[in-house]
Amino acid sequence: MAIKRPAIDLTGALGRAIAKLRLGDRVAMLPNVESKRSRALKGRIANAKAVTSVCPYCAVGCSTLAYVSDEGKLLDVEGNPDSPVSGGHLCPKGSAIFGLTVNEQRWTTAKYRAPYAAEWTDVPRDWALQRIAERFKETRDATFVRTGPDGKRLGHTLGIASLGGATFGVEENYLLQKLFKSAGVVSVENQARI
Repeated sequence: MAIKRPAIDLTGALGRAIAKLRLGDRVAMLPNVESKRSRALKGRIANAKAVTSVCPYCAVGCSTLAYVSDEGKLLDVEGNPDSPVSGGHLCPKGSAIFGLTVNEQRWTTAKYRAPYAAEWTDVPRDWALQRIAERFKETRDATFVRTGPDGKRLGHTLGIASLGGATFGVEENYLLQKLFKSAGVVSVENQARI
């Protein structure tokens, strides 16, 4: 049974009628008039360099565009429309990258909280790295197992574990594995798999 089409194309006629109203040039019944100030305004990323990056959160690997000024200041972050993974869309966490990065409350110094203390204090970065190295060595020495009860060589420690973040790239994960495995650490995991 053939479908009879109407002699008049209502969709096309309606589309042409709406186009004649030029609704894009109007607000309600009045024309949209741009002020000199509005014409002179430029977007904050108008002259910025777009740098392709990867979202630092989960293991999906959504591509982002980080807009950077000539001085190296981060101006904005958005989804990369050329990404085959996300097609330019970011989840709520990915959409908050800019707000997390450019944040006055973000800590930018090494902090230390002494045992039983209620407050964090700023410490020099070199002191913090030395303290971490000392505690790592103490724990490794105290928990290192050279041989098992049956005499088999083990050469490991169960007293230290590493949980890497999803922001680590292949190279960083490789170095993390090398560092901890060479120290005999068995429990090395990455957040992306959890």
